[in-house]
Amino acid sequence: MPGSFSGDFAAAAQDFMRARRAAEMERLVARLTGRPIDLVAYEAVRQQLRAQRLAPRGLHDVPLDAIIGSVDRYADFTRSFLPLHDGYKERWARVKMATEDMAGLPPVELYKVGSAYFVKDGHHRISVARQLGATHIQAYVTEVNTPVPITPDLRMEDLVLKGEYAAFLEATRLHETRPDANLEVTVAGRYHELESHIAVHRYFMGEAAQREIPFPEAAAHWYDTVYLPVVETIREYQLLQRFPKRTEADLYLWVSEHRAELQASLGWEIDYDEAASHLAEEGKEGAEPLARFGGWLLDTLIPEGLESGPPPGHWRETLDGYLPLFRDILVPLSGTEESWQALEQALDVARREGGSRLRGLHVIAGENAGGDTAALQARFEQRCQEAGLAGQLVIERGSIARTICERARWADLVIVKLAHPPGEQPLARLSSGFRTLIRRCTTPILAVPRQARPLESALLAYDGSPKAKEGLFVAAYLAGRWAMPLVVLTVMESEPHLSETLLEAQRYLHSRNLRATFVDDKGPVGETILRTAREHGCALIIMGSYGLSPVVEVVLGSTVDQVLRESPLPILICR
Repeated sequence: MPGSFSGDFAAAAQDFMRARRAAEMERLVARLTGRPIDLVAYEAVRQQLRAQRLAPRGLHDVPLDAIIGSVDRYADFTRSFLPLHDGYKERWARVKMATEDMAGLPPVELYKVGSAYFVKDGHHRISVARQLGATHIQAYVTEVNTPVPITPDLRMEDLVLKGEYAAFLEATRLHETRPDANLEVTVAGRYHELESHIAVHRYFMGEAAQREIPFPEAAAHWYDTVYLPVVETIREYQLLQRFPKRTEADLYLWVSEHRAELQASLGWEIDYDEAASHLAEEGKEGAEPLARFGGWLLDTLIPEGLESGPPPGHWRETLDGYLPLFRDILVPLSGTEESWQALEQALDVARREGGSRLRGLHVIAGENAGGDTAALQARFEQRCQEAGLAGQLVIERGSIARTICERARWADLVIVKLAHPPGEQPLARLSSGFRTLIRRCTTPILAVPRQARPLESALLAYDGSPKAKEGLFVAAYLAGRWAMPLVVLTVMESEPHLSETLLEAQRYLHSRNLRATFVDDKGPVGETILRTAREHGCALIIMGSYGLSPVVEVVLGSTVDQVLRESPLPILICR
């Protein structure tokens, strides 16, 4: 052969050398960027993915970009099928010449795994075709069945994950029992954690059924009753948009871990939707560190009594559409005998709501010893058990008002004994812990001034303000769900348009097919609220939180403070 090359062969050989130089350049770029250029070894894929069955699929036009590996020559070409060895020049050049011959070349032979292809025979033909700018090549295709599909963008480092997924599916048979399931994760080792979740689920299934549960049966039941509901919550909170490089299975594990961490730190049972909601808030990007610093600075510099608190309606942003409205009730207990009236009131509300969960809280302020906290917990749990309701009491040290407000994030309603209402003098109001609760709490507060009582009827004090509209929302809920008789009061002190305000409340309630007694009165607001509640035999007063700026209300006082000081009835304060 040497010395007798034709012109065509010489030209083809030059094309080969150009391909070799391109291959070396590709190697150099790969070293600099860390981007792999190697072909994928078919046998490694077959073993990792537990591929067994072969199915001939006949002759097809196959995209050249989808051919990513080789059976036995994965070290001889780059991922783009550039030759890596000079010794292939003659063979490569002859294939190049044959492509221009009338007879052409026979089809190559490929294995198909998922949507990716591996070369069994025809490496040089594929290399030449790519150099000629072809996009497809004819191939005899044999499909390799595997429970874990792969795509042409597969990297060798991804293969470990794919192998773990294949082993997971082999153990659970979810690809057979739930063929639409996709539980791919992005971090190695996580499938063992999913298997642990299924194993725990299997144990409890066996305890309930009094029989041994096959692992695939437990996996299918876990997928339906545990995994999918959590994934629905993940979709509801759009967590994938916040973490776009993760999968739903990744986020299922994150939410599960976050839930366990929250339960350990809070001491309460936490639902998956609560954990997902908190994770969504914690995962906010952008200005979050600055916002957190700003929040810390405000907490440090502004006295508690002058803080404005969250915006109206913030507490129910994730609750609209849920029934019951008060699924979790926070019950702070000081340990005094009168503070237990808050729990008795909470038990009544929980029963009316169909079984709310009670989250008790005892805050030990400063360096106090805290008394007999074990007895406190035992009494709380015993009372909940007697009422047939779920309840947990936790003990925490810190500022009482601040701790209650922080814990209120995990409740839909706070029920607290009103032992020390805001005073009449500005300094007394400024130092009032109860004012801090009202200002800072994200949820409604039910203040219990005396003995707990059945909440059989309610008076809504309504002035059309945003916080009063939150009171109207809650009042409508109670009137509808609890069939609670409702009186709606507007008080004209100096404002001439309050009749229109009353009509607004009427329209709102009528649109929900709810009846109420509507009262339009005149006089001092606080006194009129108390008198009207007494005249109509109401058991509960519902009103909006503070409406003026904190500084103005500390100086001048407010209707809320007056009602808290003078009312013998429970007061539900909404914001």
